[in-house]
Amino acid sequence: MAMTRAQAEAQAHVLAFDFTACDGHGLCAELLPELVGLDEWGYPVLHSPTVPPELLPHARRAVAACPVMALRLNRVPTPPPDRPLSRTTGTRGRTKPLLDDSPCVSDA
Repeated sequence: MAMTRAQAEAQAHVLAFDFTACDGHGLCAELLPELVGLDEWGYPVLHSPTVPPELLPHARRAVAACPVMALRLNRVPTPPPDRPLSRTTGTRGRTKPLLDDSPCVSDA
């Protein structure tokens, strides 16, 4: 099933840098000073990788403006809200324990 635009917008987004590609132009810090600062050499430093929904358009603009494509905006998958957490593992949908108490047997 395809995700609607509203559902995609509701997902969390995080910024990531490819520091090997970054040349330190500083456009990201100029366009998104709420989340990106610069170190003493002019390279980006993230104040917070998580992008709040109100800054998402600005983050997209900063990603598009990066001259060396070193800045990325990634969606963080969020679990569906209709499935409760499993008491066994703390994950959604998985009910088997991660580890069992059986002794290890070696064929050596």
